[in-house]
Amino acid sequence: MKILDKLIIKEFLKTYFFVVIMLILVVLVLDFTEKNDKYIQNQVPAWEILQYMGNYGLYLNNLLTPITVFIAVIFITSKMAGRTEIVAILSSGVSFVRMLQPFLFGAAMIGMISFLLNGWVLPVATQKVTEFRMKYLESTAASSEGNHHIKVGPNTYAYISRFYKSGNTGYSFTLEEIKDGQLLSKLHSDRIQWDTAKNVWRLENWKLRELNEVGETYTVGTELDTILSITPADFDLPPNHHETLKLPELSRQIRILEDRGADNVSFYRIERYVRFMSPFAAIILTFIGVIMSSRKTRGGSGFQIAMGFLMAFVYILLFILSRTFAENGSEYPILAVWMPNIIFALTGLILYKTVPR
Repeated sequence: MKILDKLIIKEFLKTYFFVVIMLILVVLVLDFTEKNDKYIQNQVPAWEILQYMGNYGLYLNNLLTPITVFIAVIFITSKMAGRTEIVAILSSGVSFVRMLQPFLFGAAMIGMISFLLNGWVLPVATQKVTEFRMKYLESTAASSEGNHHIKVGPNTYAYISRFYKSGNTGYSFTLEEIKDGQLLSKLHSDRIQWDTAKNVWRLENWKLRELNEVGETYTVGTELDTILSITPADFDLPPNHHETLKLPELSRQIRILEDRGADNVSFYRIERYVRFMSPFAAIILTFIGVIMSSRKTRGGSGFQIAMGFLMAFVYILLFILSRTFAENGSEYPILAVWMPNIIFALTGLILYKTVPR
């Protein structure tokens, strides 16, 4: 059956890439039409627009993978069923599981490519898309958003009223140490600036208040150099920063945030769970797609393709909901992230009972 395996894998991958390219081109044309007025208004160079569309296309490929895999599988399998090829294969003594192997092999190849893209290529593309939108499509300011609250240690919290990126300077800085709901110390300065030569923070016009059992001590000064587990980059992170990190960088950022005791570490952990979970979707959806479209129907493959769209959109909806639940403080975030794959895997096993023998 090696010849048939090669034929199925070739047709599967060819159809998959064709569907991917067509869907991405459609979305990119609609996106360009929507933003064309801003491109003209902001005089965006054509080369940068093309770069943006290429990077955005990579993002769309990752988003549309469940749809494109499902459509490709259903199209190939229903076409084989319509030509009675599946009946001939099963009648020759080949089991349904054996017939599944080339489909699953092709899905595994797609899953591996998806993992490599998610881990190393897509983060770079996402960062460039974000930079392009901030530069040309969204208003930017000389300073970052105000009122920064950052947890810099297990019991230590930093606050900056306003931070300016141009001079790495912040104003109204406060550093508090709180343990068991009790304030132990509070350091305040009118101005804080990052010293690039020493890699330390310089505080100006600072006041330190330390509380103890017998009272408190109060210290003031003009300048003070201090080391914190934060850098100017921590005040200029985009909302989707966890999506712009390559897999090794993401793991390193998780360790840094864990050492700080930061509250937002869960977003980075969930992003890492998602990157390991997503490639398995191609295999699971391929398994279901072959089962759903392996029977010959009088109406042709239109109904199966429509069902493929429906099932793929249901999967994406479940994925979005499960990720939202995980980010909103689910007790078992890894289980919440994997829930779509678990549900569809169980669905596939149930549908397997109905396959032709």
